[in-house]
Amino acid sequence: MIGALLGAIALIMAAWIVVAGPVTVFRVVRYGDTQIDDFSHYPGRALHAAGEPHEFTHAAVEIRIPPEALLDFGHAGDLDQILSGNDTIALLVLHGETIVYERYFQGHTETSLSQAFSMSKSFTSVLVGFALEDGYFQDVDQPVTDFIPELAESGFSQVTLRNLLTMMSGSDYEEDDNPFGEHVILNYTPDLEGRILGIGMVDAPGEVWRYKSGDNALLALALARALGDETITAYTQRRLWTPLGMQDDGVWTIDQAGDGLEKTWCCLAATARDFAKLGRLFLNRGEWDGQQLLSPDWIDASTRIGQVPGSAWPEEYRAVGWWNYGYQWWLASAEAGDFFALGKDGQFLYADPTTDVVVLRLGWTSGDLPSSRWIALFRTLAEAAAGN
Repeated sequence: MIGALLGAIALIMAAWIVVAGPVTVFRVVRYGDTQIDDFSHYPGRALHAAGEPHEFTHAAVEIRIPPEALLDFGHAGDLDQILSGNDTIALLVLHGETIVYERYFQGHTETSLSQAFSMSKSFTSVLVGFALEDGYFQDVDQPVTDFIPELAESGFSQVTLRNLLTMMSGSDYEEDDNPFGEHVILNYTPDLEGRILGIGMVDAPGEVWRYKSGDNALLALALARALGDETITAYTQRRLWTPLGMQDDGVWTIDQAGDGLEKTWCCLAATARDFAKLGRLFLNRGEWDGQQLLSPDWIDASTRIGQVPGSAWPEEYRAVGWWNYGYQWWLASAEAGDFFALGKDGQFLYADPTTDVVVLRLGWTSGDLPSSRWIALFRTLAEAAAGN
């Protein structure tokens, strides 16, 4: 009996190695489920703090919220307890250029790096916006096969950059935790380009919305090829990190050392204050320290215009009040125009134009609060910050 069981396990492992590759399997077994400290486990390219950092001011008196306004979130309405009791490591509330609330937990500090998970997708979207301004891409309706011609034989000839930005490519990529599936393999593989080239089609482009990290990975490969000899990390440094005055170093994780490709759908690591600067840039309509870094039109298309037809928008998202999806940003409501970047285990970058507030939350997990409750909490914090 034990021999048969061991034999079955050996066969499963052998099959897994054949499907995923030995390095991928080793990484999964060695490091387990993806965590916010993954940037310390895998190869990466460094982003360097700006020579002239942009530092937010601190409010003389931080925001205070009556416990009765927070009772729905548990812990007797005590905000610090709500945060610490739900596995938070950092929460920062920014009103204009002023930090009005900032907390760190579990040994993390203002200089601690944390992996953004899918918040990274929103940073990738900004890089695409820059690449359009710089002429690396013609427009969002340019076919992805202009940069990845190998995909033409898989049916991608009609798939555009817009389709990838809005996750309406029609690709067959499945976002699940099956260790034999493409999503897990993509997170651990040392051959990212090879895996991306293996993605196929299942729907016509522009007709079906389905959340797919594979669409962001396709954007990354297209961007990397458009940039030529400049890596995505170097482009991030030149167009975003240095101009925004990032205070601390960051990391883009890559699939393999040397000439690896950035894992843009998951694996940007930075500090809380530096993550928050992207939200501030968007509320500033792309202006930063007197310069127009990003087109307001790109910001509108990314965060204020519902890019997904109503008929394609899943009922499950309507049920929690999420209005639509932009260019790798979630649109929270049409009325307020608030929007957010969202990463696995409760990584949030929330921005509200009506209150001019950015909320950045990082954590090991989401705790007991689903995403819709975190957004409700952020709205409460934004209203309090604007009312002070």
